[in-house]
Amino acid sequence: MDVKELKLMANTIRQDIIRMVSNANSGHPAGALGMADIFAALYFKVLNHNPKKPDWVDRDRLVLSNGHICAVRYSSMARSGYFPVSELLTFRKLNSRLQGHPSYNDLSGVESSSGSLGQGISVSVGMAIASRLDKKKNYVFCVSSDGDLNEGSSWEAINAAAKWKLDNLIVIVDRNYIQISGKTEEIWPLDPLDKKFESFNWKVYNIDGHNIKEIISTLKKAKKEKGKPKVIIARTIIGKGVSYMENNHEWHGKPPNEEEAKKAIAELDEKRKKII
Repeated sequence: MDVKELKLMANTIRQDIIRMVSNANSGHPAGALGMADIFAALYFKVLNHNPKKPDWVDRDRLVLSNGHICAVRYSSMARSGYFPVSELLTFRKLNSRLQGHPSYNDLSGVESSSGSLGQGISVSVGMAIASRLDKKKNYVFCVSSDGDLNEGSSWEAINAAAKWKLDNLIVIVDRNYIQISGKTEEIWPLDPLDKKFESFNWKVYNIDGHNIKEIISTLKKAKKEKGKPKVIIARTIIGKGVSYMENNHEWHGKPPNEEEAKKAIAELDEKRKKII
């Protein structure tokens, strides 16, 4: 896909997210909307994966640490061919494979179960070490949130990754400066986040998490960097694409009602026309 096609795919993913969360009357729309551009780039441009063979041994791994934004992953997986798009509307329904937090045991293509924050980087470090021991050339990507980095276990894993010089590990931080109860810098300050990672001997990239061209070029650079783990701090806007959700922490875990969903879809339709 070229950049225009990826922008259109990100818009489609955003519309899927709204429909999924609204239909379920449950879920986390804002963070998922904010990561649509990055997931479009990952699934349709960057990841070395095979939706028809989700357990292919040489595939890149993608760990979603902030599992509550899984609607963005499910949409990306469906749109790339892991399962029928129609299944998205089973999201958070009884007996659905598309649980409110990803389940490794229920859906092929999900690399790890996630829910509680602060675990994904540790899991990713283990995967990266295992790939190295197996002499594999694949990459391990981990999507992490501001909230994940409130947890001490994340920083233990960050330190371990540097100790083992895991240059097959790329962490993408969803840096939207907002968590469930408000602004991160008021609740548990993280800045200067780039300097913190540098002090742990990571290669750091700061990007606009909605600029698909920049996302792709930075991921390519990160893959070439040798000798240390890499982190991409992606500045994002929660609720991106839906005006009444943008930068509003109240939409962290609140589904839109029927009228709000219609308004969101209409806004995204207008944005789609501008892309075309």
